[in-house]
Order: sequence, then structure tokens, then C-alpha cells
Amino acid sequence: MIRSREVRTIGPEGDQLGILTIERALAMAEELELDLVEVAPLARPPVCKIMDYGRFKYHQAKKAQEAKKHQTVIQVKEVKVRPKTEEHDFQVKLKKIQEFLGAGDKVKVTVMFRGREVTLPERGLEQLQKMLAQLEDAAKVEQPPRMEGRTMFMLLAPSAKGR
Repeated sequence: MIRSREVRTIGPEGDQLGILTIERALAMAEELELDLVEVAPLARPPVCKIMDYGRFKYHQAKKAQEAKKHQTVIQVKEVKVRPKTEEHDFQVKLKKIQEFLGAGDKVKVTVMFRGREVTLPERGLEQLQKMLAQLEDAAKVEQPPRMEGRTMFMLLAPSAKGR
């Protein structure tokens, strides 16, 4: 029968020291000038390891920092057009969208309606369809065109074949 005052102890090198009383395990840790850390509290008996806890926390922080360094952050860029945007301006905006998609960013394409333009949402939809036709190999539609108040927008993401 194992009493609750006993713990399975693991040494600083990972070797099993057996089931010891808490006082004996603490004395061994103190003798080695290390800490006694509980690693599995729900096990029967609980498992404790003799280690340098400060060093352990430092290495954990370094691992987390290294993992964060390798993350890719995807931004959402926005490009605004109007239903009456002329061809040259349209091509400039298209080129900018291709740059954003090439960099791996998502692009929100917004068509803004002013005044009575809002009565002809088909013109805005035409602009977005025309843009999609020219970006078909570089982008995939993540959110199809939809109207919200006086704006119509769609969300594009870089496609695998366009990169």
C-alpha cells in the first residue's frame, strides 16, 4: 500500500530513483542544489523530478520564442474601387492586388458606391467579376461578393498554383 506522503522520484539525469518519501526526495534535491518539481500530480503515486527549475523555464521560453519566429502572419490588405473606375486605374489596382497575393496576404476588394450609384449594384459586381477573371490563376475567392450598406466586397486568398 502506497501512502500519500510518497512520490515516485526521477533523478536529474532521467534515472528512476524509486518511490521515496517527500522529505527524502526534497533532501536529495537540496543535496544536489536543485529543485523537486511535481511532473505528474494525478499519477499514483505522484511523479516528481529533481531538476533546475529556473533553467527548465528558460529553455521552455526559448522554445516558445523559436516556434513563434517560424510562424507566418497573414494580413488582410484592402483595395478600394468605384463602379466607374476607368481601365488604367483598374489595372493599377489589379497589379497591387497581385503583389499582395504574391506576398501571401489576403485581399479584401471593396467597391464603394456614392449617391445614386447604389441603385445599380450590377456595375460593382461587374468590376469584381472582371477582377476575378484576370486573377483566376493567382487568387481563389474566400468570400464571394456581397453587399453591405453602400459597399460591396469580396475576400481573395492566394491560390496554391499562383505562388
